[in-house]
Amino acid sequence: MSEVHRSPKPIEVSPAADAAKEMRRLSRRGLFWAGAALLGGEAARRWLNSRRLEEGTVWPLRRALEFNESLWRDQFSTRRLVRTYPRRLAKMPRPNGLGWMQAAYESEWRLRVTGVVGEEFTFTLADIKALPRVEQVTRLCCIEGWSVIVHWTGTPFSALLDRIGEGMAMDRQFIRYVQLESSGDGYFVGLDVESALHPQTLLCYEMMGKPLTLEHGYPLRLVAPTKYGVKSLKQIGEIRLMQTRPDDYWAIRGYDWYAGL
Repeated sequence: MSEVHRSPKPIEVSPAADAAKEMRRLSRRGLFWAGAALLGGEAARRWLNSRRLEEGTVWPLRRALEFNESLWRDQFSTRRLVRTYPRRLAKMPRPNGLGWMQAAYESEWRLRVTGVVGEEFTFTLADIKALPRVEQVTRLCCIEGWSVIVHWTGTPFSALLDRIGEGMAMDRQFIRYVQLESSGDGYFVGLDVESALHPQTLLCYEMMGKPLTLEHGYPLRLVAPTKYGVKSLKQIGEIRLMQTRPDDYWAIRGYDWYAGL
């Protein structure tokens, strides 16, 4: 009687075992790529740190900031207004920042404007308040990552230039930049003149319907809603109209000079 040959029974592998095997394979691959990424990142860090400095930061990062500035400046227009909000949404912003460390008194405070054909102009707060009055509710965006809607009152920066230009030949095409400095504390910012003359850039003397407090820039501060708040200098003491790009407190410490939104 012939023997009956039977096929061996196939070995069954559970789905759980397949999954565990695949996870081990992926883990090994992930560990490899993570290690490669760490080594590559460390090599890039060392390379960057070995590059020469330009204006407070290594030149590859400075080039990236300059490229970013070019993009923002190309799309900038004085006809492009930032969004405004109902006054009921406005809140008091944080009092952080520099430019408000010195006590100021309205009777003693003066705003100096220099750089126009070698002349110097001086304004009192009453002179500033005599210029066209504007109220606006815009968002203040801090470079630290927070923002708040604020009700501002002041005069357009352009109105100050109009006042200076009355009765004298002031060719604005030679004014390319503006530098503003706080009263006596060594804090200063630089602006391109297009941003300074934007219709929503204000020399502000009131906030939330009341005069500025010392920590918010009394007696006069800049409000530039097309820029991060780091440009909105508090307690302005001097304005310089310039043909060449001026220094900026944070830019010479490695930050973005343009700071556009």
